[in-house]
Amino acid sequence: MSKAKTSSYVSHAEERNPGTPLYMDWVNSVQVNKSAVERRVSSLVKRRSVKKEWQVAWLLKAISLIDLTTLSGDDTPGRVKRLCSKAKNPVRKDILDTFGLTAFPLTVAAVCVYHNQIQTAVNELKNTGIPVAAVSTGFPAAQIPLDLKISQIKASVEAGAKEIDIVISRELVLTGKWEDLYSEVSAFRDACGEAHMKAILAVGELGTLTNVAKASLVCMMAGADFIKTSTGKEKVNATLENSLVMIRMIREFYDRTGYHVGFKPAGGIRSAKQALQWLVLMKEELGEDWLSPQLFRFGASGLLGDIERQLEYHATGMYSAAYRNPIA
Repeated sequence: MSKAKTSSYVSHAEERNPGTPLYMDWVNSVQVNKSAVERRVSSLVKRRSVKKEWQVAWLLKAISLIDLTTLSGDDTPGRVKRLCSKAKNPVRKDILDTFGLTAFPLTVAAVCVYHNQIQTAVNELKNTGIPVAAVSTGFPAAQIPLDLKISQIKASVEAGAKEIDIVISRELVLTGKWEDLYSEVSAFRDACGEAHMKAILAVGELGTLTNVAKASLVCMMAGADFIKTSTGKEKVNATLENSLVMIRMIREFYDRTGYHVGFKPAGGIRSAKQALQWLVLMKEELGEDWLSPQLFRFGASGLLGDIERQLEYHATGMYSAAYRNPIA
């Protein structure tokens, strides 16, 4: 894997993060002030929310950033086909017509599934430009041998997945084995090849915000294209607090290397109001460059339904029942 120089700033805006050597002095210097994080988040949520036509625009932006996901034990090809249909047409035509957006090319960012459903999703999304993402490496717990994790990645890439959501071994963070974490994630990146890799930290199981920050940094040094909060299966998933910590490590990594790394909050983001909070956080902390599918995703299944309800309210002045906007 090629290594980026970190001695001076160089712009790599259009390049994929190739990773850097593991700089332990940098990792060891990371500390998070929890009180400062909480104050910053408190100031965000207390502000007036986005209103009227501006809210419509932001909600449409949010839809374009969703990794529409189904990760259940009872997933079937039929469910995945319905999910893909929704991914291609995420908002009802009559709602878009009201806003004069009949021809607006709106889709979600990707469809995320287990390995066994990749081929179905690939077939359904052919010629749409919507990539298929697959969870891998013993998702969600990562409690399988390294060679099996690497085999899973390679099998999913061969099956047609263009994005791979890997899960790190949480014990390596909890025991401070940063060299081992770097080696593990580097091996995952190599196995992904041309497929982009999202590194899931499972922040709710890392103990402290400082651990979240250090794990974020090590994964980026190892070549992660995205860092992602959670599998959605932990007791604590994406929060504004842990998201802020990860976002600021992305900013620090960019300042030091010039490489953009994406961010994906996942798990527990179900309402349009929450989506707007994350969009504002990204814009204020990282800037408009990060408000694109190349650098920001929502990992969600129920979020799209609530956004569609909010758009219908703006179009008609009335809220509909949730079942009027089914996902799959």
